[in-house]
Amino acid sequence: MSERLADLPNLGEKSAQMLEAAGIRSPEQLRSLGPVMAYLAVRQAGQNPSMNFLWAVAAGIQNRLWNELSEDEKDRLRAELRQITESQ
Repeated sequence: MSERLADLPNLGEKSAQMLEAAGIRSPEQLRSLGPVMAYLAVRQAGQNPSMNFLWAVAAGIQNRLWNELSEDEKDRLRAELRQITESQ
């Protein structure tokens, strides 16, 4: 049986539904896309994800809890998000 999005750490049914509404249907697809692009896809699909959603996805695809992310990791994610949104 393949892994479901909701089976990843931090991602319950609601987060999985948000990702699926953005066309992200599997953990493999989520890992391939990366947390920032997945966050942006969810936003583009009309959802309003919080930064905690970004932390949850970033940690979840590494099989970690969101509160294990260091401030440096969060800063890198913020910087990547800022870089992508400013270039659009």
